[in-house]
Amino acid sequence: MNGEPIRIIRGRGGQVEVEGAVDAFAASVLARAGFDTYPTLRGVWIRLPFDLGRTWENEHASWTAEMLTAARYHVDLDQDLRVAPPSASAPPAQRRTKAAMTVQTAPPGTSRRQRR
Repeated sequence: MNGEPIRIIRGRGGQVEVEGAVDAFAASVLARAGFDTYPTLRGVWIRLPFDLGRTWENEHASWTAEMLTAARYHVDLDQDLRVAPPSASAPPAQRRTKAAMTVQTAPPGTSRRQRR
């Protein structure tokens, strides 16, 4: 890993591309995230498959950026590719209450096995 960031951008043709210093480990992360690698005269061209929809592309680009960042790579993700955070109007996730963790008595008529 050197100081040059890995850039995930939307190219001129609308495709999602990766530019920058990509080593073998970063290439394996990109492949796991669904990016294809094509050899060119100037190196390699790394991109997501075409025509899978902007939402799918944005989700995979954001997920890839998170994985590379977790692996301590410096990643620049294009603003156009960021997945929008959940809206404030979405209901909050339900949480377990303390009542689920309290001790409850056995139903009447059942006996507890005694320890020996």
